[in-house]
Amino acid sequence: MQQTKSRVNIYALLSRILMQELDVEMLKMIKKDKNVLDFFPTLKEWEPLNEISEEKLLAEYINPDFVNLSILHLIPYESFYVRDDQMIETGGANPVTDMYSAYNFMVDYEASRTVSSDHIGIEFEFMHHLCQAESKALEDGEMISVAEIRAVELEFLQKHLVKWAPLYLINMKYEARTPLYYDAAEMALEFLLSDHEYLVDEIKQREMI
Repeated sequence: MQQTKSRVNIYALLSRILMQELDVEMLKMIKKDKNVLDFFPTLKEWEPLNEISEEKLLAEYINPDFVNLSILHLIPYESFYVRDDQMIETGGANPVTDMYSAYNFMVDYEASRTVSSDHIGIEFEFMHHLCQAESKALEDGEMISVAEIRAVELEFLQKHLVKWAPLYLINMKYEARTPLYYDAAEMALEFLLSDHEYLVDEIKQREMI
């Protein structure tokens, strides 16, 4: 149960950071929550973090870096990486939409400010959605449902995130100009691969019972 709750929280955190610029409230939460800040070791040691106001940090450092990484220099959309023509699929033909629809996940384009449903932040948000469902099933003791949801999580990772996100995250880490996005890229990459391994192991163990 604790492992699943941790996964819920980490997918939520990464989705928020990768989806759009931070606001003052989010930056303050990262700074003040020791458990969260521990995920960002380079940021933790960054002198401006405690010497400059949150508003100035966001306006002059952090949010310009987000724009650089997500809009100007890198493209955080799956279809760009997997399509031969490197076009972003903005319509219903996007492969992720079938899984979203099947598991009652709606993309709020206005809130996310994304142009396509296969944005990395939205794909992390979908994994958060699935992990929440898994957590609820665990609380209710519905172990068959837990196994079914984990199989869906693994399928989504293998068909989508694991196929392309590592390349984006490696590029993001290389291009990052602030410790926040350097650490976020590293954390997301390590977590994505470790969560894939965790789900593979969990499903194998269940099959052996």
